[in-house]
Amino acid sequence: MILSSNSIRLRLEKPSEMGGLILNPYAEESQQPASYDLRASETIMIRRNIMTLLASKEWVELPLDIAATLRCRSSYARRGIFISGGFVDPGFRGHLTLCLYNCGTEDVSVQEGDRIIQMVFHEVDTPTDGYSGRYQDSHGVVTAR
Repeated sequence: MILSSNSIRLRLEKPSEMGGLILNPYAEESQQPASYDLRASETIMIRRNIMTLLASKEWVELPLDIAATLRCRSSYARRGIFISGGFVDPGFRGHLTLCLYNCGTEDVSVQEGDRIIQMVFHEVDTPTDGYSGRYQDSHGVVTAR
């Protein structure tokens, strides 16, 4: 089941130890009916035919019963930007490193704070042990380890 904006807001009000969701800093203008728009942490140029890494402005903490998928916002997709690596496991904590590829015909500028990626939250049928991989507690862009 995909979480609605109402469910997302309710999860944001709960403490993390009680199944709460953390998006910090949260921006109401990024809240969509069934997703949340992650913002760029810095100003960058996504050159054509190049993959670029960009960190989310938001620190994300998912509870053990929520996973998320990442999708490029259509305004960027129409300019040739695609995202890869678009899944976030339950229990993940940190900034998300967004892997953006420009297959368009022009370089694309992204300003700090631009809403670039949609994060769709999915309820997991049974809570898990949670993510404990090498990208846990990531700060800023994290390259492959």
